Amino acid sequence: MSKAFTREENEGPAFDDLPERESTLPEGARNYLTAEGLAGLRAELARLIAEVRPPLLDAVDDADAKRQLAKTNERIFELERSLETAEVPSPSVDPSRISFGSTVRVREGNGDEVVYRIVGVDETDFDHGRISWTSPLSRALSQKRVGDIVTLATPGGPERLEILHVSAE
Repeated sequence: MSKAFTREENEGPAFDDLPERESTLPEGARNYLTAEGLAGLRAELARLIAEVRPPLLDAVDDADAKRQLAKTNERIFELERSLETAEVPSPSVDPSRISFGSTVRVREGNGDEVVYRIVGVDETDFDHGRISWTSPLSRALSQKRVGDIVTLATPGGPERLEILHVSAE
């Protein structure tokens, strides 16, 4: 058998290539980020390159370190790709209307009040009220004002949202 088809024990374990993540941006959409989101992604990239990756590069014989290095390199690649295309849009000319970067407080049909901030796809964090500008909720809220009622189609049926407060941030 040819050496090309064997693996020497001292080469370390073989790892499957990590699949490249697909962009969550719709085809042809711009990669909008808030100024804070842009700064956060830049800071994460700098931290990964300066603090996280160097010790992993030094641990060449550690299988777990190799796995972590692959994940770290994948994240670095994602961040670099995102930052290459990132755009911070100008603030809305009418801050009373909901647009990218707006923070919105709504009352749901059950009476609960929820706060959302409309952000870029790379800074989305639904658990912290940060929703993507491409999401159905964001599209339903877009260009609305305080006092408007929005009906959002959800898997559980239509959801009625009353806009209570809008601020441009």
